[in-house]
Amino acid sequence: MVRELLEKARELSIYTAYNTNVDAIVYLKGEMVQRLIDEFGADAVRKRIDEYPRQINEPLDFVARLVHALKTGKPMAVPLVNEELHSWFDSHFKYDVERMGGQAGIIANLLSSLDFRRVTVYTPHLAKKQAEMFVNRPNLFYPVVENGRLIFKHPREAYRENDPLKVNRIFEFRAGTTFKLGDETITVPFSGRFIVSARFESIRIYTEPELRPFLPRIGEMSDGAILSGYQGIKLRYSDGKDANHYLKKAKEDIMLLKREKDVKVHLEFASIQSRELRKKVIYNLFPLVDSVGMDESEIAYVLSALGYDRLADRIFTYTRIEDTVLGGKILIDEMNLELLQIHTIYYIMYIAHADNPLGEEELRQSLELATTLAASRASLGEITSPDQISVGMSVPYNERGEYVKLRFEEAKRKLRTKEYKLVIIPTRLVQNPVSTVGLGDTISTGAFTSYLAMLKEKGEL
Repeated sequence: MVRELLEKARELSIYTAYNTNVDAIVYLKGEMVQRLIDEFGADAVRKRIDEYPRQINEPLDFVARLVHALKTGKPMAVPLVNEELHSWFDSHFKYDVERMGGQAGIIANLLSSLDFRRVTVYTPHLAKKQAEMFVNRPNLFYPVVENGRLIFKHPREAYRENDPLKVNRIFEFRAGTTFKLGDETITVPFSGRFIVSARFESIRIYTEPELRPFLPRIGEMSDGAILSGYQGIKLRYSDGKDANHYLKKAKEDIMLLKREKDVKVHLEFASIQSRELRKKVIYNLFPLVDSVGMDESEIAYVLSALGYDRLADRIFTYTRIEDTVLGGKILIDEMNLELLQIHTIYYIMYIAHADNPLGEEELRQSLELATTLAASRASLGEITSPDQISVGMSVPYNERGEYVKLRFEEAKRKLRTKEYKLVIIPTRLVQNPVSTVGLGDTISTGAFTSYLAMLKEKGEL
């Protein structure tokens, strides 16, 4: 079924925007972490962990948040706001890989490599090094306005000499890695990654003014749009612009995409440290889109911003499925979403209203494709052809699969769910992944595009 569903999804044309960057990846070893702790001293690291810096202003902030992430084994992203630290990172680490990063870039390369009919990617900043990280495929396009006309070029032919380049540093860690924090021996419980994401004034999330009048045409040409990168918006900029300015433009972009045809829009949410900004993104954009994808910690952040602090705390503390289901119900009701997709290490879940055109078995097939694609990516590092889905099909479901199903059925019995379609499947979990970067984006892309393919088959798209 998975292979057949991918064949149907590959008939689609997809638009994706806004964020791309270069991912500079380090495969962490215990001795690397130990060297950092020894450089600053275990007491200083412990003290800074307790302070829990929300952004990285100096090297000790980085070391503290990294050690905290390794102790919990949970993937985390923390913004780097001090541009002067570039040289510190470059002097302390040798990068094992440099490749495409940013949700829009990762999604564009994935869809193009899966041989979708047409993939249009837009990012407001396209430096030459960034452009060269797009796969060299004939189905991948970048919109350009020349002499007042909309034309499409391959991203590698559309770069601009003076555009800024964003570099995110990604520290991949493996379960079982050990190091010492003073007298305490720490063993990393799960594989994951710690992302130091550059948040600089020069990088902004918007559509260039000359391209905006053509967004209705791009929407008309597309079966769906996947939008992301809003976590890169800053509350205030030195030129007087602020988050409200960019979110107003983002709302207009979505409405322009939908003007000629009610194209389905998926928003891929990512952690936003500032509660104020998180709230702005949620209230401004969620009501305009059809589908949202996020991970378990992100739904807790969203619920906290909406005022459901006790439920958010329970999700953070206990990670119980029933709390996540309850949070998902609140979210699709308050934001009037058509579809909410939540992905975690052990399961992926869909929550939709009872009148959704797809049945629960069809929604389950969509999630099945999503976890199989992610397993292929985790096994190979990158997906370079549609045939590689077979790699993911041979990856077993995680060992908590039966427990997940049991807890899900319990949650459905406890909570009122008649007004909803709720579907959960265990993830196919690769024990020693080549990379964990982009797995959430792969899940969301596989889920949303297969959902669209089934809607289209029913004449609902």
